[in-house]
Amino acid sequence: MPQAQQVSAILEQINQEMIQLDLWQSTMPSEEALASVEPFCCDTLSFPQWLEFIFIPKMNMLIDSKLPLPQQLVILPMAEQSLTNGNCASLISLIAQLDTLFIEQT
Repeated sequence: MPQAQQVSAILEQINQEMIQLDLWQSTMPSEEALASVEPFCCDTLSFPQWLEFIFIPKMNMLIDSKLPLPQQLVILPMAEQSLTNGNCASLISLIAQLDTLFIEQT
């Protein structure tokens, strides 16, 4: 299966897992919060907000537009640091799978 299809499938699983964990929000953060230049917008967004409002939409846009995906992706350490609730183990596992796809492709 091509990398883009694998990434898309895992992004959908992450989306569904976040909904199940009640981490998915319906209210968009402010434009200022979304415009942060810090990694993961850590100064303005929670990690789940970054996933929902920045990362997943950007990755889906790249896939839908058939644009190149990043050469490297390493978000697991931030996920492990941010998602400390024991209920998040499956979400962290999905993020680990996503990171692995980029390690294997380089």
